[in-house]
Amino acid sequence: MAAPDKAIAKLRAEIEKHDRLYYKSAQPVIDDQAYDRLKAELAALEAAHPSFEFEDSPTQSVGDDRLESFESYQHRLPMLSLDNTYSQEELIEFGQRLEKRFPDQALKYLVEPKIDGVAVSLTYEKGEFVRAVSRGNGTEGDDISSNVRHIEGLPDCIADAPDVLEVRGEIYMLHEEFERINVTREAESQALYANPRNLAAGTIKLLDPAEARARKLDIVLYGVGACEPARFFSHQAEIQERLKAWGFPVLEKIWLTDGIEQAWSSIEELDTLRQKFSYPTDGAVVKLDDFRLQEEAGFTSKAPRWAIAYKFEAERAETLLKEISLQIGRTGVVTPVAILEPVQLAGTTVSRATLHNEDEIRRKDIRPGDTVLVQKAGEIIPQVLGVVKSKRPADSQAFDFGQHLRDLGIVAERDPDGAAWRIVSKDDPIRQQRALQHFASRACMDIENLGSAVVEQLVDRGLVKDIADLYALTKEQLLELDKFAEKSAQNLVDALEVSKQRALWQLIHGLGIPHVGKQSAKDLEAHFVTLDHIARASEEDLEEVDGIGSIMAQSIHAWFSDGTNDSLIHRLRDFGLNFDAQRSAQSNGKLSGKILVLTGTLPTLTRSEATDLIEKAGGRTSSSVSKKTDYVVAGEASGSKYAKAVKLGVAILDEPAFLALVQ
Repeated sequence: MAAPDKAIAKLRAEIEKHDRLYYKSAQPVIDDQAYDRLKAELAALEAAHPSFEFEDSPTQSVGDDRLESFESYQHRLPMLSLDNTYSQEELIEFGQRLEKRFPDQALKYLVEPKIDGVAVSLTYEKGEFVRAVSRGNGTEGDDISSNVRHIEGLPDCIADAPDVLEVRGEIYMLHEEFERINVTREAESQALYANPRNLAAGTIKLLDPAEARARKLDIVLYGVGACEPARFFSHQAEIQERLKAWGFPVLEKIWLTDGIEQAWSSIEELDTLRQKFSYPTDGAVVKLDDFRLQEEAGFTSKAPRWAIAYKFEAERAETLLKEISLQIGRTGVVTPVAILEPVQLAGTTVSRATLHNEDEIRRKDIRPGDTVLVQKAGEIIPQVLGVVKSKRPADSQAFDFGQHLRDLGIVAERDPDGAAWRIVSKDDPIRQQRALQHFASRACMDIENLGSAVVEQLVDRGLVKDIADLYALTKEQLLELDKFAEKSAQNLVDALEVSKQRALWQLIHGLGIPHVGKQSAKDLEAHFVTLDHIARASEEDLEEVDGIGSIMAQSIHAWFSDGTNDSLIHRLRDFGLNFDAQRSAQSNGKLSGKILVLTGTLPTLTRSEATDLIEKAGGRTSSSVSKKTDYVVAGEASGSKYAKAVKLGVAILDEPAFLALVQ
C-alpha cells in the first residue's frame, strides 16, 4: 500500500486533472459518481492524516472554469459549491445536525430539482441587466454576457427590484437541441458531443457570439447571491415567486417541507417526475428555508452548512452490443461506435455509444455479441461501463481493431503518439468524401446543393478527388449524376462560383487542417491577412497568434509543408478562390481592411450585433489584441484586452465612438 503522502499527492493530481477537463475543457472522461468517489477517498485520507497541508487541496475548492480569453469579474457574494451525497442516511444525518444546531426551531426545508447545467450569476443594478458571470473559482468568474444575452426569456429590466441583485441559476441545453446538433455533426463525420451539459458549457465559452447563438441554450433561475438591501428576502421559498413575477424562467416544481423526513419524501416524488421536466435533472437540492437560520449555520471553505445536494444514482441497463461500427472523420481518424440493441435509459431510447478508441475496447475487453452494461447520467450517448462476462457467447473472439479495418478494406495506421487510427491514403474514397463534405459545410465554404449524396456520387464516379476538383466540374458532368436536371446542375455550378468569394477564414477552415477550427481560422486570417503569409509562417510565427499553441502550430506548419497540399493551394489559386482577407472586406466600407477587437459588455449592443456592424463596414474582428489591431471597442468590465490595448497604443473606442465610426 502506498505511503499516505504519495497516495494523497496522487489523488490530488488525478482530481485536478479531472477538474481541468470538466471546468475548463468541458470534456470530462469520467462520470460524476466516479469523480465523487475520488473526492471522498481523498477527503478520508486527509482526515486520517491531518498533518498534511490542506489549503491547496481540491477538497477545499469548487473548481475553476475561468479561461484567459475572457475578462474576469468578482462576485459580490461567492458562488460556492454544495456538499453532496447519494445516500438517504447521509441526507437524514444532514438534517439531524441542523436540528441539534437549532433545537428550539421547527425547521422547514425547500427541496428543488438539481439542474445538470452550467452555473451562472446575473447582476441587475437598479433593475437593469448589467452582466452575466460564470462560477469561475467561486470568488470571480468569466464575463459571459455576450453569450447569455441572446438566451430567450431573460428580462433586460425588472420592476420593483432591489438596488443590486445577483440572480443565480443554471444554463442548460434541451435534449432536442443536443440531438439536432449531433445529427448535423454525424452527417459531416465529426465527433459527437457526449452530453448536453458538456455542450452547454462549451457553447457558453465560445468567443464568437454568432456561433453560440446558433446553438440554442436555455436557462432556469432559482436563487440569489448578493442583494442590497440585504433584507429584501427573508425565506428561500419567496425567491421562486419573486423571480417568476419578474419574468425569469424558474423551476417547474419546488417543495416546502416540514423536517428532513418530509424532505426525503419530496425527493422520492421528484424522482418520479423529473423525466417530464424540460431541463436535465440529476438530483435534488435541500436548503434551510429561513435566511436568518442560514446565516447562523454559516459556511465551510467551499460550501454552505445549511444546504446539501442529493444525487440520483445513474440509470443503468443491460443490452446487446450487436456490432462495432467505424466512423471516419474529415482528417481520416477512425472512431469506433457501439451499435446496441435499443434500450430505454433516463426516458429516451439509446442504440449507440462511442467507444472512443482501440485502447478503450481493449481495456474493457468489449466484443461484438457481448451483453454490456450501459449507463446514462443525463447523457444522450450512453457510457459502456463494461461487459457482463457471464453472458458472453462461448465462441466469442477478442476484437482486433487492425484486422477489422483490413477486413473492411480500410488502409489505416495507428498514431504512434496516441490511440487513434487514421486512414493513410488521401485517395481513400471515404476519406475523400468526408473532406469534401466538410469543405462544403455551412461552417466552411457554405456551398449550396452539395450534400453528402452528391459528394458520394462525385467520388464514386471519379469526377472529384479533392476540393480543387470541385471547381473543374462542368454542367455536363453534373447532368450525368442521379437526380440532376438542367436547373439543379446549373444551381450547383453557380454555387461553386459564388463560394470563390467566401471570406479567407472560411477557406482556411475548409482546408481541413488538423486541430484548426472556425475560431482558429478567424484568428489566423486576422493575424496573417493572406493565405500565402500563413503558408510561409514558421512554427514560431504561428505560436505568436493568441489561441494557437505548439500542437496546432506544428499541425499547420506540417500541412503547408506537404508537397501535395502545396499543389492543392496552387490549383485553388488558379481557380480564383479568395486568398486575401482584404478582398473579402467591403472596399468602400469605413472599416475596410481594419481589425477590431471587442471586449467587455457594451451598453446597448450585443457582441453579435457589434460584429455585424463591423463586417458590414468592411472590417474584421479578432479575439486577441496585437500590433495589427486597429481599434479596441471596450464596454463595461473590460479587462486584459483593454490593458493590452493601452500598452500597445491601440485606439480604444466606447460604444458611442464606435457607432459614430461605423455609421
